[in-house]
Amino acid sequence: MGNIISFRDLIVWQKSHEFVLETYRISSAFPKEETYALTSQLRRAAVSIPANIAEGFTKKTLPNKLNYISHSEGSLQEVKYYLILARDLNYINDITFENAINSCGEIGKLLNGYIKTIRNYHQNK
Repeated sequence: MGNIISFRDLIVWQKSHEFVLETYRISSAFPKEETYALTSQLRRAAVSIPANIAEGFTKKTLPNKLNYISHSEGSLQEVKYYLILARDLNYINDITFENAINSCGEIGKLLNGYIKTIRNYHQNK
């Protein structure tokens, strides 16, 4: 896995963290009545993506590492739904929605690549 010393060195974590920041910006414009509903759910699901990558980084066994990445993948799908809902409720416009969904697609590809890298690393250990 090269010169990866910290979870912060992982591109998938970096992109996921950037996405969390973007999600906070997007959701800050949601109606006040959504503060403890959609706003909170979207933010928690988004935060869960890089948080699980970070937590899984320290795990020693392949099943443990993959379990955390699986949680990241699940949270990514949850975020996609919340974005669809936000668009359908007219909380975000189509451009914001498409940009966020495209970011989700990129993160999904990076998660898949990370899984392959982890598997290869553990097989060749």
